[in-house]
Order: sequence, then structure tokens, then C-alpha cells
Amino acid sequence: MTQILPSYVNGVWFVPTDDSAASAAIDVRDASTGEVVARVSTAGLDLAAALEYARTVGQASLGALTFHQRALLLKQMALVLTERKKELYALSSRTGATKIDSMVDIDGGIGVLFTYSSKGRRELPNATVYVDGPVELLSKDGSFLARHIYSRLPGVAVQINAFNFPVWGALEKFAPAFLAGVPTLVKPATPSGYLAEAFVRILVESGLLPEGALQLVSGSVPTLFDDVRLGDLVAFTGSASTADKLRSSDSVQTGGVRFTNETDSINASVLGTDATAGTPEFDAFVKQVVTEMTVKAGQKCTAIRRVIVPRTAMGDVIDAVQQRITQRIVLGDPRADGVTMGPLASTEQRAEVLRQVARLQAAGGTLVIGSTDAPAIVHANGTTASAPDGAFVAPMLLRFDVAADAVHEVEAFGPVSSVLGYDTLEEAIALVRRGGGSLVTSIATHDPEVAVALMTGISAFNGRVLVLDRDDARTSTGHGSPVPQLVHGGPGRAGGGEELGGIRAVLHHMQRTAIQGSPDMLTAITGIWHQGATARAGDTHPFRKSLAELRLGDQIVSGSRTVTLDDIEHFAEFTGDTFYAHMNEEAAAANPFFPGRVAHGYLLVSWAAGLFVDPAPGPVLANYGLENLRFVTPVSPGDSIRVALTAKQITPRETDEYGEVRWDAQLTNQNDETVASYDVLTLVAKHA
Repeated sequence: MTQILPSYVNGVWFVPTDDSAASAAIDVRDASTGEVVARVSTAGLDLAAALEYARTVGQASLGALTFHQRALLLKQMALVLTERKKELYALSSRTGATKIDSMVDIDGGIGVLFTYSSKGRRELPNATVYVDGPVELLSKDGSFLARHIYSRLPGVAVQINAFNFPVWGALEKFAPAFLAGVPTLVKPATPSGYLAEAFVRILVESGLLPEGALQLVSGSVPTLFDDVRLGDLVAFTGSASTADKLRSSDSVQTGGVRFTNETDSINASVLGTDATAGTPEFDAFVKQVVTEMTVKAGQKCTAIRRVIVPRTAMGDVIDAVQQRITQRIVLGDPRADGVTMGPLASTEQRAEVLRQVARLQAAGGTLVIGSTDAPAIVHANGTTASAPDGAFVAPMLLRFDVAADAVHEVEAFGPVSSVLGYDTLEEAIALVRRGGGSLVTSIATHDPEVAVALMTGISAFNGRVLVLDRDDARTSTGHGSPVPQLVHGGPGRAGGGEELGGIRAVLHHMQRTAIQGSPDMLTAITGIWHQGATARAGDTHPFRKSLAELRLGDQIVSGSRTVTLDDIEHFAEFTGDTFYAHMNEEAAAANPFFPGRVAHGYLLVSWAAGLFVDPAPGPVLANYGLENLRFVTPVSPGDSIRVALTAKQITPRETDEYGEVRWDAQLTNQNDETVASYDVLTLVAKHA
């Protein structure tokens, strides 16, 4: 008898041992052959204990790490999965995935880990708190300030995933949760859960996972919404009807559990009025439509379900799609050479797709490409014949001459799309909107006016919009490919949730809190020195201190330097900046911002460097930029300036022998008025 698929909970692998539970386990079958691959049961699994293990052990192990340390672990996990991805590819073929499909799922998931590792180290501090937005001054004397911070949620991130992307679907949720410091419990879909189990096993065997950071439940979780509580999150990917049921649970409605969902959406692709047959945009559009119909056998939440084209172009589009399918698509067992499209995930899914196609036909759709009959397919041994135990359906395209409601509401989650015609851009916009909210819509046009008109009308109804033309067709990531840097989700029918989007997804696993207090207290809480906090101007120049010696608030206050008219004219001649405010007394005086000729702002910044820099070789290795530079008070000939430079933020790099130091620079004049303020960015050695 095929073994029951293990779960990984409480730090150990779990398999039901009761004979009756084993006999009641669900069989999971190879999508191409119907052979039993695994059996699934969670009988005897203590889900409440697993959740508590995450909240205690997982929270403690992740909480001991900074953002950067977690980010490095994500990279190491990505490398381990890359080394062993052949194992995953072999299993993936049993789900019905071709090599291209497996690349989208497996390599795509690994790519998410790499991306979040990189973004975590570049965009987050080497700390455990993330500061959001500028300082808010709440008192005239600066003694009472406020800021917003993000801190991690104290619970567990539960993910309930769909069957179509068992690797990517889990890792795109896991990576930002892990980076935020929140442990994850994965509940994969039954038909492809064995592939999720395989990648989790690889990560467990690597020894990289902090204790309690990742758990896997291979099977049903009927008590989940009784066991989650305030501080926990649930992320669901699946049908809108199931999402509605989960969202209505007491733990979400009144218990404070965060719930986000990404559900089925009737995505569209619009062919612009300028993109006629023979144009690069038309060709790119047809290629994209066929790709989205056939990759993963159309089992993608981002697949194109509505092909919206000028009414006069419907025939051209149908013919071109048919020609490309005939030339490019070979239906069969993914293990057979030359196969470019595999089966659906299960025979149950095949029956569901055919049922939805029948609904579309009953609503007025005419099947113009493909058939609902069982197709002949290429078997693993290279023969061509029917496959009654496989989940195969052919690519199908329906034509709607009248856009019935069903085409905007019914999703056949397989290699099925429908062509609809429009006469005006306003009508095209209305057709897109009738989908009720989508994950993505694409536009194929080379006319900026067409692009602007469509974007203006449809963007509020979509989570993402791709504009495809001859300039980006070759490099485009495609209609159906969410990328980690951009948000994935959509309004209305698409669920109203949001995943990915770079660091935005990390912050979804954290709580934003407004903190109020004195400059010293905000400095302690945020790890960023604030104006008015304690500053120390000791005998040792801060540039003589390594990261190990430097402390927030270490400061140098320079002597003063007087600006002369000769200095201004010399700088103007040397740089070529002869703007009238520096060279023409009468014109400068007529300007509402200047009392007369004034010094160049960049002259003052250059002088400031000369005033605060310690020139000898030492721990400071390089100045790599300025940020937030503002010129506040004009400086006239005869005025003097000085600078106060204070260590504002210290960020050691985990992989290098140096780190970044952000310095607060304040230029003031002889009246202690602020002349300019900015941040100086330096690289500083960890040790002297």
C-alpha cells in the first residue's frame, strides 16, 4: 500500500498510525496515468499544538535574528533547493506539469527566496524593527516626537494553498513571513501536496530552518479556524466561495485573525485598435493568449479567460490562435519527449472544467477551437492514444458574439478562453470591468493614447496591468507571471487581498504602531538617533571609531568658516555654476527668496565635508552618497557656517567586514539658524 504522506509538525515528521485512519486516507493520483502517488490523512494530528509550537518555539528562534540574518538564510535555502531541484522536477511531472510548467513553479518559487533575500538586505535595517515615514514634531521645542514603526506579529502565518503551484504558492508566502520573523504553517492542496512535502523535507534536511519556523500539514485542517487567534494570519488561495466561508468564521470576524485571500478571477487581455494583423503587437498578443491557455494546462489564477479584441479582428485572432496551437502545442504525459502541455491536476478537475465549459456554451459561447471530447495524447512511451485514467483536455477557445454575463462570471480553470468583440474603447473598458475585479489585465497596443484610455478605465479593477508592445514584448515577464517585486492580488472577485510587492508583503506580517516620546526614547526604540537626543562630542573623532566602537549619538561639532564674495565667485568660475542668484546682486535681490547674492548650496556642502572630515586613513572606508538634502536658509557674503555631524544609524553587514553608517549633518549659521540638513552615508570597517 502507498505510504501516507507525512506532515512536519512540532519539529518532527508525523504519520497517522491508527489502522482505521490509514484505511480512510485519500488517494492522490498521477495526473497522466491515474496511478496512486501518495495517500493523505491528518488523523491524530494535533493542529492546536502545532500552532502553539509556532507561536512559542518558532517565534523565539526567529525573534533572535535580525532582518539581515533572516535574509541570508533565505538565500541559503534557495541555494539548497536549487541544488536538489531535479528531485522536485521529477515529482512535478506527476502533477501534470511539463518542464516549462515546473520551471514556473519550482524555479519561480526559488526565485522568490532569492529576491526577498536581496531586498531584505538592501531595503531593511539590520535590526528587528522597521521605521515607517518621517519624524513627526509634536512640540515646539522638539522634546516630544512621534514616529510609526512596524514590529512583527506574535503569532503564526498559516497558508492554505491551491493545487496548481505547490512550490511557488508556498514559498511566495513563506519568504516575506520568514523575513518579518513570523513562523509559517503550510497546508498544501491535496492533489499536489506531495511536491510541497518534498521541498519542505529538503529544507528540513538542510538544517537551515530555525526551530519552529516552518511546519507542514499534509491533509485537512478542519479545526483551523477554531485554533487560530489574535496575532495569527491566514492566507488563502483558492475559490471565491471557499474564501467567503473562511472569512465569515468567528476568529476572523471578531477574533482579530488577519485573513487575506487571492481567489479565482476572470482576467482579460485587450487587443488595442491599432494592433491589427501583421503588427508586432498583434503577434505578441496571440503568442501571449496561447501561452496563458496552455502553460500549466491553463490552471493559473492569472490566466487569460477573456480575449477582448476589436470586433472586426475576431476572425483574425481566432485563426492566429488556432495556427499557433496547431504548430506549438503537443498534448500528453509530461515525461514524453516533445510534449508541451500536460493534463489537469486530477480527473475531478477535468470533470469540473468540462462542466464549466458546458455552462459557457449554454450561455451562447460557440466552441471555435478544440473539443470537449477525450483527446488522443502522447503517452510516456511515445505512443499516441486516448488516456481514460488521465486528466487530459484539449485547449479550447469559445466565441461570444454577444457578451453574456456568464463569460464574465464563469471560470473554466483549465486551457479555456473566450473571445469577445468590442466596437469602441469605452466598450472594451466596460467588458473588462464586468469581470468584477481581476488579478491582471494586459493591453497590447503601440498607441500611447489607447494605452492611457484603457489604463484610466480599468486600473481600479485590477491588481496589475501589463502594457505589451513591440518595445517590451521580448523582455516582458508576461501576462500570467507575478513577480516578487510587484503586488499580486486584486479587488472584488479576485479576493481583495495582496501578496508579494517587495517589502510590502513583509509589512503585512507586522503591526504598524505610532510611538510618541522624547528624542532619547525614540532613539532607543527605533535604533535611529533623533534630533534632540543625547549626543556625545568626545575627544576621539567619530571617524576614528570602528563599528565595534561607534555608538549612536557620537558627534563632532566643527569650528566655523566665513563665506566671502571671493569664495562665491571662485566656486562659480571653477564649477561653471553662474546662476544669477550667485553672480548678480540686483537680480538676486529681486528674487523673493534671497536678500542679495548668496553662496551656492553645493559650496556649503563641500565646505561642510572639509569641516567634519578626519583625513587620515582609518575605519571610514568611503562616502557613498548623500540623502534628504535640503537647503533651508540662504547664506550671504560675511555669514559663517559650521556643521554638527552625528552618528544616526549603524548597520553592520552580515557578509562583509564593514557596514553602513548614516550620519546626521546639520549646517548652521552664526545665528544658529539651520542652513542645510542631510544624511551622509559612509562605509565603515567593523574593527579598527
